[in-house]
Amino acid sequence: MKPELQPNKIVVLSGSGVSAESGLPTFRDSDGLWKTYSWQEVASPEGWKLRPEAVLDFYNERRLKAWQASPNAAHLAIASLEAAYEVVVITQNVDELHERAGSRNVIHVHGQLAYARGTSEARKRYRIDGSPITMGQLCEDGTQLRPDIVWFGEEVEFFEVARHHVATATRVLVVGTSLSVFPVASLVKVARGRAEKVLVAFEVEKRPYGYSFLQGKATEVLPGLAGRWLREAAEHTHA
Repeated sequence: MKPELQPNKIVVLSGSGVSAESGLPTFRDSDGLWKTYSWQEVASPEGWKLRPEAVLDFYNERRLKAWQASPNAAHLAIASLEAAYEVVVITQNVDELHERAGSRNVIHVHGQLAYARGTSEARKRYRIDGSPITMGQLCEDGTQLRPDIVWFGEEVEFFEVARHHVATATRVLVVGTSLSVFPVASLVKVARGRAEKVLVAFEVEKRPYGYSFLQGKATEVLPGLAGRWLREAAEHTHA
């Protein structure tokens, strides 16, 4: 039996295209990070075993750049929806730009740069904000700290929680993602037939069934969309 739709709930599925407009490089675009770096070397358990220093250097640089970046108009538009709706942001991004824009309920399915964790089964996490992780920096259980990032070959986090949120949302907004990274891309199909479903992107190979497509930059499209949804909420309140 499908869960009940929650009439005041918006779920946002966001990807690296949103952060790109704050100056953070994407991973998969023509000028993305995987054109410069080998993900096998810096974003896999095997790469970590072979050259942990290189992995730490890669993520220390990502963390520094993320901390120097500022939320953009798209992040702020998403956060503004909380004035009238329950908003859940499910993001593939590992930066904190949604939180820094004011979003209070953010689910990071690919981990967070702001945290380090030990490498034992206990997976103890530590908030490090913009600080680097160095070799020899140990968890309290004696293991080397690593970025709290989901690498290739590791399971995404909070997936079932994310599925439930999408299945109960009356509005689903997909923004800044190529819909090519699975299993997260499959979440678009969980949205209900009665939900209003919107995809915001420059281009997409195949528009998911039932989604309206707003073409353009997230920073240019989202403020208008958020404004419309906020007006609709106000009209509903006064009806």
